[in-house]
Amino acid sequence: MPSLKSLFVIFPLSVFAFTNIASADSFNTKELNKADAAEASKPNTRENYTKYEYRIPMRDGVKLFTVVYVPKDASKTYPFLMVRTPYSAGVHQQDQLHYGVDFYPTSLGPSKEFDASGYIFVNQDVRGRYMSEGKWQEMTPHQKTARLAGEGVESQDMHDTVEWLLKNVSGNNGKVGIWGISYPGFYTSASIIDSHPAIKAASPQAPVTDLYMGDDSYHGGAFMLAANFGFYASFTEQANPTNQPKRWDEFDYGTDDGYDYFLSHLTLKNITDQLTEKQRELLMPTITHTSYDGFWQSRNIAAHLKNIHAAVLTVGGWYDAEDPQGPLTTYRSIKKNNTGIYNGLVMGPWAHGGWGRSEGKSLGYANFDAKTGDYYRKNIVFPFFEQYLKGVTGKAMPEAQMFETGTNVWRSYPSWPPQQAQSRSLYLGANGSLSWTQPSSSLADGNAFDEYVSDPKKPVPFVGYTAIGVPREYPTSDQRFASTRSDVLVYKSQPLEEDITIVGPISPKLFVSTTGTDADWVVKLIDVYPSDYPSTVEEKSRPNDVPPPSMTMAGYQQLVRGEPLRGKFRNGFEKPQPFVPGQIESVNYSMPDVNHTFRRGHRIMVQVQSSWFPLIDLNPQKFMQIPDAKPEDFQKAT
Repeated sequence: MPSLKSLFVIFPLSVFAFTNIASADSFNTKELNKADAAEASKPNTRENYTKYEYRIPMRDGVKLFTVVYVPKDASKTYPFLMVRTPYSAGVHQQDQLHYGVDFYPTSLGPSKEFDASGYIFVNQDVRGRYMSEGKWQEMTPHQKTARLAGEGVESQDMHDTVEWLLKNVSGNNGKVGIWGISYPGFYTSASIIDSHPAIKAASPQAPVTDLYMGDDSYHGGAFMLAANFGFYASFTEQANPTNQPKRWDEFDYGTDDGYDYFLSHLTLKNITDQLTEKQRELLMPTITHTSYDGFWQSRNIAAHLKNIHAAVLTVGGWYDAEDPQGPLTTYRSIKKNNTGIYNGLVMGPWAHGGWGRSEGKSLGYANFDAKTGDYYRKNIVFPFFEQYLKGVTGKAMPEAQMFETGTNVWRSYPSWPPQQAQSRSLYLGANGSLSWTQPSSSLADGNAFDEYVSDPKKPVPFVGYTAIGVPREYPTSDQRFASTRSDVLVYKSQPLEEDITIVGPISPKLFVSTTGTDADWVVKLIDVYPSDYPSTVEEKSRPNDVPPPSMTMAGYQQLVRGEPLRGKFRNGFEKPQPFVPGQIESVNYSMPDVNHTFRRGHRIMVQVQSSWFPLIDLNPQKFMQIPDAKPEDFQKAT
């Protein structure tokens, strides 16, 4: 009997009493600096800070290029606030990268409050990137039996950098903080293992954590095709030290239709053949290592987040298309392996890095009724660093500060998921029904199933419009286009009589069979708006022409969470197993957490399908190494 198992649900009191590269990283330093240009009203950094550039020696003799901005007001001491990045410590001006003490960004810290308060801001090129020496590694393994010349350990590089800064940069108060978004979020996490005693605060934000397990590279064993293809076309190995490239050139698809582009090439070999050898150098290992082998396990930083002495504030977005799982895994790993420190988690209604600069009032057609980004920057991240780096007292920070979508309010909890949540099962039923009551039919009933034909040459798109790459709004996008397809199963509840809040991880449990020997299973949790929902979409007046069709929010099917599982990994990600055609098997997996209230009058919907293209790569529905698949291997399956 198919079900959505272990949804963690908070019911209203009237019903029950209580008892968040080598990643597909679009939010890079270049985009931060481009966003800075739109904030010219901030204090002028050149007037208030003096810029220095250093080459700091590490214990193995490798020198890391480090940029330091020191407040000109020398009447007091300041803490260090650091970012370690593979995207350049230089400054982007007029769409070009610049090094040199004469180039200043328009802002330095996570928000304008930091610039005004005063910190010694530090930006560092990590090993092997841009102006730093050494050998760069994809998601630097914390432990490695043999390191090549120039390879290092991020926590050691951070330790050596902190030692040097404390001794050589005057005016510091002896305290260090570190933060970063996405890949710099990984470097934040990796830098605080066995942390230097001067490191008092750290904020890994959208941290790349375990690339294979629900992070940038793979979700449920399915390769995240569109995002990684576009990223690695620009993110390549460098003959460092270098100040090149001056700009990242985007890949020329020759079309605005990513679905058509990837489908026309079909196989991973044909797709990757469109790239140069240099562009394939970092991408191909992520494609060829299809199971959770030593390549991926050595790059899982979560297992090593130990002996941390700093206060940690991990930040993520509910609608992060790139690192939705990283913040949750990081928070849980630090909590499991470290005691006696503050370990906080913040999750807001944001796309990847959306808390860094945007207002956070909406994402696509989903509205949140408040400037959540502004609130976070002023009331969460700034007080956090002020408290632990400057001793500024204020109200105690709760462990979990979570934005609840649907009701659009901030909630605070002593832990996550909240203890008052109850595990419940939501059952898929006959005729597309969805309820909390288990249907009376069973697997013994030969008619108790739904079926569809999945054709990898006509895959289900992941958005209902033409796009290149991965649109940042896709995690909240309208699913009405998919619900009309014959290869998508749709289950829908009756209109809710009370609000229902679903919090924490969602665990689909399906009983399936296929006529093939492999298949993907994609489960989507959807909030269906009422048929009389007021439209909030602005209509443009065309008094003299026929206008295009209007977009109505009535009946909008908002994606809340979706996640695939590549069927061959149903019993573990290390050893794939084929399906026996026609044999019923259980498929169980976990999706990243949510915190969403389905409002009274709305419906809960679940969609099930076997392709999600080109967000994930195509499964030929034949048990094999998918990177080796030829066009004739892709076959229909029921």
